Formats: sequence, structure tokens, C-alpha cells
Amino acid sequence: MEKQWRTTYFKPTAQGISCTGRSVSFAAELPADKECGVILYDDRGGSKRFPFQKEGKRGNLYGLKIEGEGLHSCSYNYYSGDQVITDPYAREVQGLEIWGEARGRETRGFLGKREFDWQGDEPLAIPVHESIFYGLNVRSFTMHKSSGVRNKGTFEGITEKIPYFKSLGITAVELMPCYEYDECMEKEELLAGPVLSAAALQAEEQVKETEQISREDGDEKEDVIRLNCWGYQKGFYFAPKAAYSAGRSPVTSFKKLVRKLHQNQIEVIMQFYFPPEIRQMQMLEVIRYWVTEYHIDGVRLSGFHIPFRLIAEDPVLKNTKIRCSYVPEEDLSVVCNSSFKNFITDNGNFRNDMRRFLKGDEGLIGQVLFYQRRNPKEHGVVNYMADYDGFSLYDSVCYERKHNEANGEDNRDGTDVNFTWNCGIEGESRRKTIKELRERQIKNALSFVILSQGIPYLFSGDEFACSRSGNNNCYCQDNETGWVKWRKTGLAKEILSYTRFLTGLRKSNGILHMKEELLAMDPIGCGYPDISYHGIEAWRPDLSFISRIVGILECGKYSPEKGESFYIACNMHWESHDLALPKLAKNKSWIKIADTSLPIGQFSENWRIKEIEENRKEGLGFSINSRCIAIFKTVGVRRSSGAGARKGKVQGGKKASARHTL
Repeated sequence: MEKQWRTTYFKPTAQGISCTGRSVSFAAELPADKECGVILYDDRGGSKRFPFQKEGKRGNLYGLKIEGEGLHSCSYNYYSGDQVITDPYAREVQGLEIWGEARGRETRGFLGKREFDWQGDEPLAIPVHESIFYGLNVRSFTMHKSSGVRNKGTFEGITEKIPYFKSLGITAVELMPCYEYDECMEKEELLAGPVLSAAALQAEEQVKETEQISREDGDEKEDVIRLNCWGYQKGFYFAPKAAYSAGRSPVTSFKKLVRKLHQNQIEVIMQFYFPPEIRQMQMLEVIRYWVTEYHIDGVRLSGFHIPFRLIAEDPVLKNTKIRCSYVPEEDLSVVCNSSFKNFITDNGNFRNDMRRFLKGDEGLIGQVLFYQRRNPKEHGVVNYMADYDGFSLYDSVCYERKHNEANGEDNRDGTDVNFTWNCGIEGESRRKTIKELRERQIKNALSFVILSQGIPYLFSGDEFACSRSGNNNCYCQDNETGWVKWRKTGLAKEILSYTRFLTGLRKSNGILHMKEELLAMDPIGCGYPDISYHGIEAWRPDLSFISRIVGILECGKYSPEKGESFYIACNMHWESHDLALPKLAKNKSWIKIADTSLPIGQFSENWRIKEIEENRKEGLGFSINSRCIAIFKTVGVRRSSGAGARKGKVQGGKKASARHTL
């Protein structure tokens, strides 16, 4: 490898490489007690070493500049003594292009310059109260044959699904780790997925304990190479994953994906896992790089010692969404961003508590109402009933016990506590009553998520009842268990239609996604509160320990558009109940626009007109089916003489209070 290259040395202040027209500057942190330097490789198999020198050393940070022709077609590594090291700051990594190839692959950083025309693209900065998040794994999202895309399991495959995203009504895709990492891992090296949720962190501890017990017992373990499909491990944080690219350059593929999503008003949020050995300043460098180089709109961070204050004070990231599992109370004042609410946390224990309420547990009504309206001023909150860790939404109504035998850990990995109910039979069932109940429960769960204040989060496949066969820890399932199956069954179509109905309803009515938290008070002095709660009698909710029913009224006069009001009736009891509808002004009437016990197709415009007439005749109350959510909306009507509703009556002979009118 004979080249006419000139080398000079400089004292760097930060790690990384910098490329100009005919030169490359290298800055690397390497041990000071060994000879170290840069190895350049050409495309013919040749290589050449360039040692670092003392005149280019600051602490343990070395600087070297190489000038000459042909540099940008080369790849590189660092060396320290006999050890060859791939640059953790490499912008593109070669050697991992083929997914699942056997271990022993040699990795190198690539020096090639990738020119890209952003066409004026910028991050979208969609306000958090207008956001709907959609999580996915790049590979599993489109790998199944039913996905219908040409470039399966790639960034390009996601691009092909943009029309679907738009029809679903989401505003952001949240990508599981797609920075470069080696997915081929030996069995004893696999993690159970160190992720945001307490359930997944518990799963990781269980795997570690299992491995320790196995070693103590002297169990023989077969050396099996398996695939880490989730990517929650240390990797090359500055490089997009080459195996997720259908083109020659993962850098270009990812940028095209971001640009195309932005053109369709969809944001891109990247997930990163940082183990304890990653320094806080490096975390900040990673986030800043992806925001500036790839125009991403946000990050979801998991791992340990996340530098909340450091990230919050960085001026470059003030309009970047930062999703974490929590924010320390002492940092709340720092993360509060008056110009753009950008920090986002989980809404407490929403998933577990709402799952318990869904299956009919007692003592939860107060917590449910708190979660439903919670929207703190300091940061956003995200609501979800299912994620990549734990059961899928469909499995959460089909399984009570995990079924992770295929993971090779004797079903000891993954969380044992899921707060789920199988509706009477473990696993799949052909019984009509079971299938109908499960459909209703999925709709109820979607209603909890999408009709709560805060940010709804859906994980791919949950919107059409995709199953993971009871596996609640699919980190190593690169197969039909872990892939999204694009089901077209009657159940899948019904759930998808209901999801689209809910997202459309939320986006078109400001009262369902307010910028500020609803106070359950009357701050504008109009005579009734922004949000109120009701029971068998209007304005008198049952908040007792055994209560499983409540009516939630959100008044449209508090929305930016001064729109219609909504009444959300929840009955998680196994028996039907009567609930009262609050009295309306003479020019208004309630119509039922959804009922999770009935097909979404039943709520046509003609049916709505019929409902108005029935409400006029029947009065101000209704009966709600067991384990059901019904949604009512106010509409303007012309009342003819004698057509008014009978005052003070509800079904079952109960009397409704008339203290307020809307």
C-alpha cells in the first residue's frame, strides 16, 4: 500500500475524525503505555500503520492528520500494542453489513464522504400535546411476508409504509436501536434487554441470576450463536446499522428515511441504550450528532446515569424531544423548557395500573382518573399499555403467564408479573364469547391510551392485534414470533378501524389533547369545570375502593377551538350498570359515537341521527354494558315543540342532577 501521504500531529481536545477535501484528522483516546496509531486499509487488501507521536498528545488523547489523494476510499482502525480497535466514534462501520452472519467479522471505520441533499429539511418540532408516538423495530416491522414491502427489514421498508403511518394518524415513529452493533452474540453474553421499564430491568436481573445459578450448579451450556434483535447493548453510537440498509450506504439510507418521513409530517425518534461504562459527555455527543447530522426529532434514552441536567442545559437540544423513564425531582426545574416542552417521561405506572383496572381489580379508580388527565407543566408524559418488552396488547388479554421457552432460558427470562388476564382461557381460543371479550378488552385498552391527556404510544402491531405467542421477552426471536404479522382477519380489521377512529377523534378535538393539564375546576368562570366525573347520578362519581365505573366529562369550551364536549363512560365491572349523562342546553344533545361492545361500523351517520331521537325520548341516562367503554359527544340540534327530553330522568328510575348545563 504505497501512497504519497503527508502526516502531521496536533493536540486534540475531543475524540473523533474530521474529513476535508484531501485530508483526514484523527483524534483517539488510547493507553499511554503502548505504541499506538492509525491503520489505513485500501480496497485491494493493503494496509499501512501511522503511529501517533508525543508531539500530538494531550493526556491520553492523540491527534494525527493525514493528507493526500485517495484517503476517502479507505477504511481504518486504531491499534494499541497488539490490539486492533475499531473507532467508537466512526461515522460508518464496515464488516457488519450482512444480518446474522457468523461471529469473527472484522469491523473497520469508513472514511468515505457521503454527500446528501437535505432539500431544506429541518426537524419538525411538533408540540408534545399534538403527538402520537409509534414504536417499531426496523427489522421485525417489515420482515414478515405479509408486510407487502419490497425491501424487508430495512430503512427503505419503513419508507414504503409511510402511507400506512399517515392513515393511522401517528406523528412520530420511535425506532428501537438502529445504531451499529454486532447482533451475533454467544448465549452467555445475551442480555434480557436493559430497557426503560421496570419489568424489563427485572427481566435482566433474572437472566443474570439464572446464569449465576447455572454456573454454580456446573451446568453445561452449549455455545450457541444467537441474534440480539433489540440492540440494547454497547455499539458504534455514531453509525447507522448497515444491515438495516437496502442500499450501499446506511448513512444515505437513514437520511433518506428521515427526509421522507419529514415530508409527510412524521417525526423520527431514536432509541439509545447506554451501559454504565459510557461517559455522560459521550452520551451528549451522540445525541447532538444525530440531531445535527441526521435531523432526528428526538431520542429515547435507557440505561444508567443519564445526564438529565447536562442534556437539558444544552442549547442545541432545546427543541429535541428527550424521552426517559423518569426525571429526578431535583432536576425538574432544569428540564422545564418554557419555549418548547421537550422532556418526556413515562406517566407513572400507567401500564401496570391500567392493566389491573382493565381486568377488574379494586382500589384503582382514583389512580385511573389521575393518569387520564395528568399533563405536568415541567415535562410531557407518555401513556402505553404495551411496548416491545412484556406482552403485546393482544397477548395481554390472552395470556397470564409468560411462554418464553423458545428463548433458551428455560422460561426464566422476562418478567413474571404482567398484570394481565387471559379472559378465561390461556392462549388462543375458538370460543365465541372469549373472542368477543378479548376484542372488547383490546378496544378498552386502546381507549385508555388514546383518550388520556399526555402522549399516546402504540407499539407496532398492537393496532391490529398482532401476537407474539405469549413470549414477553422477544429479544432473540428473529422469526415469526418476533416479527410483526400484518394480520387481515376480522379481528385485526376491527381493531385497526377502532384505532384509526380514536386517533382521528383525538387529533380533531383539542379538548382530548390539551396543552395544559385539566384542573377539574372552572378557571374561566363559565359555570362548569374543564373536566368532571359522574356516576349513577350526574356530578356524583363513585370513588370508593370497590368502584369500577365512572363517567368522565371533558368540556369543549376549554379547547382552543371552543368545540364539542365529550363524555367517556368506563365500566370495568363484569356486570352492566346505569350511568347518568349530564344535562345539556336546549340546543344540544348527546350522541353515542363509539361503544367497545359493538362493532365500530355500527356508528354511521344515520345511526347517529337515530341516537339523537332516542336521547330526546329516553332522557338523560343510559345503561353501559359490562367491561365496556362508551363515548358520547355533544351536537347541536333544532328542537321542535314537545320534543324535549323528559327532565330529571335516567334509565332505571334514577334522577339526574341539573346543576350544570352545557
